[in-house]
Amino acid sequence: MGKIKKILMVDDSRVALMMLKKCIPQNKGYEIIDAADGAEGIEKFKQYSPDITFMDLTMPVIDGFKATQKIIEIDPSAVVIALTADIQPKSLTRIKEIGAYTVIKKPARPELIEKALASVEMKLGSSGE
Repeated sequence: MGKIKKILMVDDSRVALMMLKKCIPQNKGYEIIDAADGAEGIEKFKQYSPDITFMDLTMPVIDGFKATQKIIEIDPSAVVIALTADIQPKSLTRIKEIGAYTVIKKPARPELIEKALASVEMKLGSSGE
């Protein structure tokens, strides 16, 4: 317990996905799964049960707000980190109320991603032991 193994990244931008992948430490052996929109993100969440999900908020098909809500309905202990360029207070409040663990402003920066991963590992490590 307390170890992140699988990371799901949900973003309709291939460039954003590539940038996020570059921010994730390569030496930790994470299995990285990506999805191009909220609907695919929900399906892949069900399929892979990732330890952490990075969620863009502005996407076609199903946006990050609805996808996060659905993921938390599927697994109330799911850790969803919103990764967004939309930093309007209204959006930030809404995604946190839905249940996002935290919000990281795009573009993703390695130190912020690593800090979030470390925080989640501590949270996972302290739960249920």
